[in-house]
Amino acid sequence: MIRIPRTLALALTCTALIACQKSQPPAAPPPPEVGIIQVQPQAVPLTRDLVGRLSPFRSADVRARVAGVLVKRVYAEGSDVKEGDVLFEIDPAPLKATLASAQAGLTQAQAAAANAKAAANRARELIGKNYVSRSDLDNAEATERTTAAQVQQARAEVQTAQINLGYATVRAPISGRAGQQQVTEGALVGQGTATLLTTIDQLDPVYANFTLSVSDLDQLREAASHGAITLLEPNKAEVALTRQDGTPTGRNGVLDFSDVTVDPATGSVALRAQIANPDRTLLPGMYVTGSLSLGQINQAFLIPQSVLQRDAQGAYVLVVGEGDKVERRPVKADTLRKDAWIVTDGIKAGERLVADGIQKARPGQPVKPVATADAGAKPAQG
Repeated sequence: MIRIPRTLALALTCTALIACQKSQPPAAPPPPEVGIIQVQPQAVPLTRDLVGRLSPFRSADVRARVAGVLVKRVYAEGSDVKEGDVLFEIDPAPLKATLASAQAGLTQAQAAAANAKAAANRARELIGKNYVSRSDLDNAEATERTTAAQVQQARAEVQTAQINLGYATVRAPISGRAGQQQVTEGALVGQGTATLLTTIDQLDPVYANFTLSVSDLDQLREAASHGAITLLEPNKAEVALTRQDGTPTGRNGVLDFSDVTVDPATGSVALRAQIANPDRTLLPGMYVTGSLSLGQINQAFLIPQSVLQRDAQGAYVLVVGEGDKVERRPVKADTLRKDAWIVTDGIKAGERLVADGIQKARPGQPVKPVATADAGAKPAQG
């Protein structure tokens, strides 16, 4: 029997162990840990952000309704006036003379009518005694009727002269803010045409005018017909305004008008909202953005911005499915509400979405899901 030295035996044993270790495959790494949220459908307000322009609730052009020389502007330009306030004065002297002439004509017509009536009465008394002929009576009664008509005409001329004299004092037709004077004192106005003197705009409330494309309108009606959304009546749809720089105006209103025709030049429908403006800070001509609350989306998911991903193929989310494997799921997300996307198609109730560690999740690979509370979402329950 050959005896092997002890040191040599230990060396051989170590060599055999090393060879065995090299022949075994390396252990697979554990699946990456990702944070998940569990989503549930809910009713979400249906809104549309549209750019619009403000216009006055009422606007009236103040014009010279009689010919004359403008002698005085009474109001302060850019100030608020009330209905009936005096704004301008036109030289009344020619109009007063016309009125006096009309009154004299009325007096003359009344005198002629009184004489004609007396003559007709005498003729009617004498006809029975055969003192006048039937022809004389007919002539007297005809003159009586003619002079009576002349009195009515003279009265109308007096009334017209009085109205024209009243127009010499130009008053505000509505309450509102009076604009810049368009004609200076000393100018001849109302000669042939009604000269524009100024404009008054009623600023409380104001109108916000928007347009909605026909394609968007058709999509809304199609979705409403299938029960996906519920639309409000036009007089119940609320509108919140923001300025061009994004700051809120603090003014909300109601959509009170929707046109029944489509503008052929733009392919859109006109919408109008009525906005309260007690401090008159909203001015006609301003551009604003209106957030229109048109109804509600009946079954929608609010997905945090960090969960929704986009690439050349569109929007998608990573879903942890059966066996904790990751799935890429295309979704329909067209509307951003604050810090969450409104998803209307692509996911189902109770599904788990990858919220944290998205960069470690690979479609088709298993992960270790861990509940997380992401902003604006409900954490998964296990």
